[in-house]
Amino acid sequence: MLAPHLLLAYDFPPIGGGISRWMGELALRYPERSLVVSTGAIDGSEEADARLPVPVDRIGTPARRLRTIPGLIRWSLRVEKLAKERGISFTWCGNLRPAAYPARWLGERRNVPYGVILHGGDLLIVREQAKRSARKRGAARRLLGDAGLLVTNSAFTRDVALRTLEQLEVPYDPARVIVVPLGTDPARFTPQVDPGIARERFQLPAGRWLLTVARLTPHKGIDTALHAFAKLAPRHPDLRYAVAGSGTYRERLGAIAAELGVADRVHFLGSVSDAELPSLYRGADVYLGLSRQVGIDVEGFGISMVEASGCGVPVVGGRSGGVPDAVRDGETGILVDPESPEAAAAALGRVLDDATLARRLGEAGRKAVESYYNWGRVAQDLRRLGDEVSAGRSPSAR
Repeated sequence: MLAPHLLLAYDFPPIGGGISRWMGELALRYPERSLVVSTGAIDGSEEADARLPVPVDRIGTPARRLRTIPGLIRWSLRVEKLAKERGISFTWCGNLRPAAYPARWLGERRNVPYGVILHGGDLLIVREQAKRSARKRGAARRLLGDAGLLVTNSAFTRDVALRTLEQLEVPYDPARVIVVPLGTDPARFTPQVDPGIARERFQLPAGRWLLTVARLTPHKGIDTALHAFAKLAPRHPDLRYAVAGSGTYRERLGAIAAELGVADRVHFLGSVSDAELPSLYRGADVYLGLSRQVGIDVEGFGISMVEASGCGVPVVGGRSGGVPDAVRDGETGILVDPESPEAAAAALGRVLDDATLARRLGEAGRKAVESYYNWGRVAQDLRRLGDEVSAGRSPSAR
């Protein structure tokens, strides 16, 4: 039997959010009996843990207290005990901080190598903190420098990681910074889903629909999307725009829609459950993801876009951050300048006016999810990379 890996997860189901979902999918897809998860306590975790084929070891500290010094000490002692009991050969950190602290402790105490999964925005935060605090700069140097492997979700994040290592003056082999693009579940996000479920649930009128699923924050580019939609609206009287998600930018986006005269054709759906998402995607004619970098906020990859592709929906995405790793320009979607409503409107118009193009992009997106953008491939890549590092070999990109 393969020596198990250990996953240290600060964000883990039933906690919400993209990182938590990724960690949960990793636990679900890892080879049988080859992973142990260590995370914090949270109400309702028993049901979520029972659905997983791997053991989930929850220490008594509440999940959100793992960042505290007492929480880190307790977590570090617990993972050392787990490593001894389970024969752990490699540790994955679901994020840099706080997970890399107990991973580094384990590496020093029991010589277990560790890898850090990096998401993009976390590195931008590290770079800003390092400018202001010598203590945080030193901590980041140690956590990143001692890792046997750094895994990024896109080429963009890898570039940010390399520049962060340079800024921190950490000597590090670039070959140990590996891109592992993310995925989705092709069995859940599929063209076979009934779009009528979401249309009835959210009382969406008949017609053609654009869709965005995102937190309502400035960097998601929904303001640009509204301007693009307003340019198309006179020529496409049956076209509407659904925005799924919640956030602090909701009021401003509603005001923009009103100023553009399209408020009656823009539907803000609020938070949508995971169970409702596949049907919502399937009911869209085009998925719109115009994320751009705003300060330290950036799209490290763009899981919503591969979810749309899984449902056979063509994508118009922003050429920014990690989106080009999620959308194959000209194959599964069209990439545009996310700051340009004109460019977005032109791309949307092409897809809406050309049924053959829309079908080709949607079918190619589905095939890409089946063959590559899926959690099974992600788990296989991480298992292989961890084994290579624990065996003293150089990690190899797929």
